[in-house]
Amino acid sequence: MKSLYKIGMVLLTGTMMTSCVVGKKYSRTELNAPEKFREEIAVTGDTVIMPWKSYYKDPLLVSLIEKALVKNNEVVIAMKSMEQLDLSYKQAKLGLLPTLDFDAGASRSYQSKNSLNGSLSAQFIGKDYMDDYNANLRMSWEVDIWGKATMQKRDAKAAYFAQKENLSALKTRIIVQVAQAYYNLLGLDEQLKIAEKNIELTSNTLTMTQLQYNSGSVSSLAVNQTEAQKKTAELLVPLAKTNIAIQENALQILCGEYPDRIERSGNIDAAEISVEFSAGVPVSLLSRRPDVKASEYAVMSATAKTGLAKATMYPTLSLSPSVGVNSFEFDNWFNFPGSVTKTIAANLAQPIFRKKALRTAYQVAVLEQEKAVVQFKQSFITAVGEVNDAMVRVKYADERIVLAKEKAASLEKATSDASLLYKSGMANYLEVITAQNSSLQNDLDVVTIKLEKLNAAINLYRALGGGVE
Repeated sequence: MKSLYKIGMVLLTGTMMTSCVVGKKYSRTELNAPEKFREEIAVTGDTVIMPWKSYYKDPLLVSLIEKALVKNNEVVIAMKSMEQLDLSYKQAKLGLLPTLDFDAGASRSYQSKNSLNGSLSAQFIGKDYMDDYNANLRMSWEVDIWGKATMQKRDAKAAYFAQKENLSALKTRIIVQVAQAYYNLLGLDEQLKIAEKNIELTSNTLTMTQLQYNSGSVSSLAVNQTEAQKKTAELLVPLAKTNIAIQENALQILCGEYPDRIERSGNIDAAEISVEFSAGVPVSLLSRRPDVKASEYAVMSATAKTGLAKATMYPTLSLSPSVGVNSFEFDNWFNFPGSVTKTIAANLAQPIFRKKALRTAYQVAVLEQEKAVVQFKQSFITAVGEVNDAMVRVKYADERIVLAKEKAASLEKATSDASLLYKSGMANYLEVITAQNSSLQNDLDVVTIKLEKLNAAINLYRALGGGVE
């Protein structure tokens, strides 16, 4: 009973000592966030927290995104990493529990007849060998004096949630890439239509030029240059088709499929995204941006690792009691209480001379923690910068589209007037070609600007923390 009492007191004392955590708890660093963004656009209350399925209206695009989030191989690998960290976190939560092992064995040893053990064995048991039968139940427990288990759990928990946020950031990136690829396909479709329309226009001009050449009104130079203008438009067709096929292949691979055609609905004008966001205070990004949250969890993990590195410099106390049965005869192996054997052991270890290895490891951990803090600040600054960049692009893309459309209207009228004047002999073929070429280039520019606005709207939604719930 006295032995059990002593063991109980040691265990109680060790448990009470586990409250001595040497590592500091995490506290968020001051970010000094600005009060508002540099650029502000139209605002609504809830657009930022709008699910991506509500943000993207095209049902075919929604279907592609859903497929990519399930079948994209990067997402699948990240999910496996989440499962690994989940197991590690569950294991870390068991750090305070003791280990319990059972072993049983039997042996026979033949002693030397000229040895003391051999002569005594032969004298008392009448045998020239000695049997030994044993079975033991051993417990081992390191008393968590300095809170190592607590810090290990903090580290594992931070790593788990950091990976969870990294997975969300990956899914957000996949959503952005699928949306941009899809809208890029719509833009390429529009460029193909513009090229085909221009081919038809230049064909009419070429026919008219050939008639005038036949009547002697113009030289062969006019015919050749008009044919060259037509070829310029025709060259855009195979280029657009090539880019369409390559974009379709890339989008299918992004969705975890083999290259194939991509179905799409509508056109680039129907794909207009209403860019109305809650500008808010930049610090609110911390509650939405998965990459910013992941970098903060990295600081938490580094803080826990610093505490663990410091704890290794302090003494460790371990207990290893055991109970078992032992006998030199098989029949008496489990004869209670005669065969019972008990052991009580405690060990106190204090590092003394490790060539400053432990202190160096602690100093390195402190520097890693400081680096993680700086990286967290940088991720926040980058996030604010991305929001401002996207806002600027959306704002001025609208202005550029208005100007490009006004220019398109003027060029379309100029092309029509040039054709009419050319028919009546009041303009030369060069004026017609110049007008057609300017109109073609401007139409292509309008498509490019529309794509830039769509990409900016997609990036702004992501930068503000919208996307994966």
